[in-house]
Amino acid sequence: MVPLQVAAALAEAGRSMDARGWVPGSAGNLSARLNETTIAITRSGVHKGKLNAETDIIAVDYHGNALAKGQKPSAETLLHCQIYRLFPHAGAVLHGHSVAATVLSRLGPIKFSDYELLKAFGFSTHELEVNLPIYENDQDISRLANLIEPGLANEPPIGYVIAGHGVYAWGTSVEHALWRLEATEFLLACELERRQIK
Repeated sequence: MVPLQVAAALAEAGRSMDARGWVPGSAGNLSARLNETTIAITRSGVHKGKLNAETDIIAVDYHGNALAKGQKPSAETLLHCQIYRLFPHAGAVLHGHSVAATVLSRLGPIKFSDYELLKAFGFSTHELEVNLPIYENDQDISRLANLIEPGLANEPPIGYVIAGHGVYAWGTSVEHALWRLEATEFLLACELERRQIK
């Protein structure tokens, strides 16, 4: 049901995220848009560094319902569906649980200023301040999605983070989403280091 090429790209992204320590245990979830009614997403409870492209990436509708009987998608599938619904250009969504994102999101607002890598998000200069939105965590994913939605009315330039949890990043393709996630995680790591040596 999920094209092998799409599943393979998500599995490769999972291995890349795992190699960087962003998806410990079964943490994180990865998805890609298939069409206007369906997305591919990692199933619940699988290690993202050891994804099997044929069995661990499943198809769901935009309400988060698995299309094949007996398959269980990631618990946070609705957050992925929300991004695809709101942003037609979004082709893939990646979510990880890095140390930097987890720690910084519990310490208050996260702002990046004067980092050269801000240009990775399309800015023409590094001489600006960019806010990374933080939302309080909630085990009720429908309620969490409702909390997040108003903040996505004006699409944040660098995704968002759930407090004590991790980053959501998206792009036009799996490769582009990974590129944006890498840039975000680099900025988070720099900011964590900066605060520690202050």
